[in-house]
Amino acid sequence: MVNGALSLGGFVGVLLSGAFIFWEVGRYATPQVPRSLFDERKEVFAYTAGLFAGVPMAFLLLVLTSAITNGALIAAVIDMVILVLAIEVAQWLLGRSIYFGRSEATPFYALGFRAGIGGILILGAVTAYLGGPTITWGGIAFLATESLALLAIQVNGALVSFPRPGEATGGPLSGIAVGLAGMTVLSLGLAVTGWTGAAAGLLVVGGLVPSYRRLRRRVLSRIRSPEDAVRTDEGSATGREDRPFGRTGP
Repeated sequence: MVNGALSLGGFVGVLLSGAFIFWEVGRYATPQVPRSLFDERKEVFAYTAGLFAGVPMAFLLLVLTSAITNGALIAAVIDMVILVLAIEVAQWLLGRSIYFGRSEATPFYALGFRAGIGGILILGAVTAYLGGPTITWGGIAFLATESLALLAIQVNGALVSFPRPGEATGGPLSGIAVGLAGMTVLSLGLAVTGWTGAAAGLLVVGGLVPSYRRLRRRVLSRIRSPEDAVRTDEGSATGREDRPFGRTGP
C-alpha cells in the first residue's frame, strides 16, 4: 500500500506542478508570444532542481502532519516555521546563483523551482494520507484541496518574494509571511481533516489564486525577452532604444 501511495502521490504531484508550468509559465513562451521571455532550458532545469530540493521539504511536511495529528502544537509550529524558512532560503540561493540569477528572467526560474517543490510536497501529502489507517470521501476531498493549496502557496511565494519597482511590498519577508499564513490555515485543515478540512484548503486556494494573477501581471508581464534586453542595452549605449517586449495576450 505504501508503494502504491508513493507512486500515486508522485503522479499527482508531477501532474499538478507540470500542468502549472505548461499552462501558466508556457503563456510567456513561444508560440503563445512572439519571443519567449525566458530560457526554456533553464526553466526545465529550475523545475527539476525544485523536485530534488522538495525531497527534504516533503520530509518536514510529514513531520508537521505527524505533529498535528498527535496534538503536538509547539512541535507543529516549529516544523512549519522551519519548512517555510527553508523553502524561502532555497529560492534566495537560486536567485543569486550564477546560472539562474544573472538575468531579468530570474522570476520565471524561481517560479519553476517552487512549482517543483510544490509537486514533491503534494507527493508527501498524498503518500501520508493514503498510507494511513482509514480513507474516507471527506479525507479524499481534503487531500485534493490540500494538494492545490500546497501548489498555490509555493507559486505565490515565488513571485511575492521579488521586490516590485514602485511598490512597498515584495521581498523575502513578504514571501515568508505568505508561506506562514497559507500553511497556518492549511494546518488547521490538517487538524480536522474531512469536509471541514477541505473547506480550509479551499479557503487557501480561493485567497491565493487572485493574488497570483495580480502578481503575474505585475512581475512576469513586465519582463523583457532575453533578445530584447540585449537590443535595448545596446540601443541605450548608442543613444537608440528599442521598444520593450509586450505580450500579445491579455
